[in-house]
Amino acid sequence: MSLNFRFAIASDLHVALPHTIWDHPSRFHLVEVSIPAFESVLEHLTQLDLDFLLLPGDLTQHGEPQNHTWLQERLAKLPFPSYVIPGNHDVPVLNANEQSIAFKDFPQFYRKFGYENTEQLYYTCKLLPSVRLIALNSNNFDDRGNQIGRLDNEQLCWLEEVLATANDELIMVMVHHNVVEHLPNQAYHPMASRYMLDNAPELLQILRRYKVQLVFTGHLHIQDIACQDNVYDITTGSLVSYPHPYRILEYRQGNPGQAKLQISSRKVESVSDFPDLQQSSHKWMCDRSFPFIVKLLTLPPLNLPQDKAEELAPTLRSFWANIADGDAFLEFPQFPEKLRQHFEKYSAITPDGHRTFIDNHSTLLL
Repeated sequence: MSLNFRFAIASDLHVALPHTIWDHPSRFHLVEVSIPAFESVLEHLTQLDLDFLLLPGDLTQHGEPQNHTWLQERLAKLPFPSYVIPGNHDVPVLNANEQSIAFKDFPQFYRKFGYENTEQLYYTCKLLPSVRLIALNSNNFDDRGNQIGRLDNEQLCWLEEVLATANDELIMVMVHHNVVEHLPNQAYHPMASRYMLDNAPELLQILRRYKVQLVFTGHLHIQDIACQDNVYDITTGSLVSYPHPYRILEYRQGNPGQAKLQISSRKVESVSDFPDLQQSSHKWMCDRSFPFIVKLLTLPPLNLPQDKAEELAPTLRSFWANIADGDAFLEFPQFPEKLRQHFEKYSAITPDGHRTFIDNHSTLLL
């Protein structure tokens, strides 16, 4: 029996109504374009014959109730179903404060978008007769009230129960934090580890046991496809951060064992107030990169002295923009050997032209 469907992913929307926008001098993302960029994406998606839309977290700027309300009202007008999960920005506090909703209240805003059971922050549903979505909540709080990226034991047990009863269904998992490393040594890097699920190995073990191959994540704000033990983590960049991407995916299955997922990526090129969005956003990110690059150079594993880091940082001003864009080919022949090798590890393409996956346009054989 053939199985063919098409869907889209838009991640890390960071929706912010104009009166809610707050600034930070070092942020890379242009939250000012959140609503017009999303509207641009929806204008395109409504012209396609889509079966559904996935939104893997960071739906709002910082969990503001008015931004959650705006989004759920906008999603309700779409001609196809949408499914959401919370990102760290959507539920930043355990208890509601003057800015953000309470952690437990997130499902109340999204009853029509996966959360029929508003008593828990994760769910499963049938997207199509033989396709099941498992939507996980990777946001939790430690004993001191600090937010962490982790699946609790109750959720892991629930996941095993769902998978054990999902007979002959294609399983798609959506979770905000990354499950497979997208950057060198991401799980242990002092700047990158917070974007990983801190108990990712436990989740991967369960997914492998039930032969689940497809996981869709966000959070890192880059375009990347990574694989570990036949589990693909397809992470999608932020709609408010260069290069303002979204994905359109087509699943095709003929005979059993002959399935493929075709992935294509698009970019928002222009919105009101930013007619040259790609150029202006790239410049915005590069102009604000200096503190980020200095920190990257002075922390392990490089541990450069502050003065040396500040000397090298301008050379790397477009480094993160290239990573975010996906399919990066990085060369730094002017750097000392150790430094050159470190940064060239971030390339999607090796010097001999080899790459395992293409981050933006690719076909996965499943």
